[in-house]
Amino acid sequence: MTVLEAILQGVIQGLTEFLPVSSSGHLSIFQYFTGLSGESGAFFSILLHLGTLFAVIIAFFSTIWDLVLEFFSMLGDLFRGRFRLKNMTSRRKMVVMLILSLVPLFFVVLLKDFYESFSTDNDIIVEGVCLLITGILLSLACRCPLKGKNASSMQYSDAVAMGIAQAIAPMPGISRSGSTIATGMLMGLGKKYAVTFSFIMGIPAVLGAVILEIPEVMATGLTLPLHIVLIGFFTSFIFGLLAIALVNRLVVSDKFKIFAYYTLIAGAIVVALGIYEQVSGHALQQAVITLLG
Repeated sequence: MTVLEAILQGVIQGLTEFLPVSSSGHLSIFQYFTGLSGESGAFFSILLHLGTLFAVIIAFFSTIWDLVLEFFSMLGDLFRGRFRLKNMTSRRKMVVMLILSLVPLFFVVLLKDFYESFSTDNDIIVEGVCLLITGILLSLACRCPLKGKNASSMQYSDAVAMGIAQAIAPMPGISRSGSTIATGMLMGLGKKYAVTFSFIMGIPAVLGAVILEIPEVMATGLTLPLHIVLIGFFTSFIFGLLAIALVNRLVVSDKFKIFAYYTLIAGAIVVALGIYEQVSGHALQQAVITLLG
């Protein structure tokens, strides 16, 4: 992997992790056409996700810090027998909802190899279909009348639904942010709160993915040069911060339909390209690899 390829992947990851267009799908398509798919490509994708993880922690540090303090306060009340589900503060209720939304992630552990098989194969049809699914979800969310639920009025079913959406998101082309934000909007959450909840609930998901990858890295060793790893990490971190600022602005200006149109068009194009590649024996892939070589 060259420095330019590392930078390009970092830019793609940073921009598309928080915009509801699927970072994993775009990375998988990029890795397919550059011949970078495979185990090293999957490992590098994890490192890029780690860069965007730091970006979201910094962008929402104040809210995250308050939630961490509230979590330990809640633990104290549990040990003293003072914890009650009724009459919780909005901050404590958000903590409970975040914990509940993480329950479906346990199924991701069981399906880890299944999800990774689509990112490491030599095909992009699945990525195209998943982009279409993301586009449909976003289209439905944009048409759905909002009830404006927030941390105080959010229901347990809302958290579970968003958690299920996140558990399906490892499929390349299913946008994690897009599917969870859209699901939240379909469940009646206000746009801004749906975005905040989606970004914060993604932190444990990314951490879990990194932790699951550690045993394989230790077993096989680091197959990429350290400078390539650092370049990819910091590029995804910087562009992740820029994307967070952009998506917050677009939420306020009610521009989410743009992402629905984009993913629907991109999905249709990728499916068509994938079919052509299968019929032609990966002609475009070989042409791109030759050009870059």
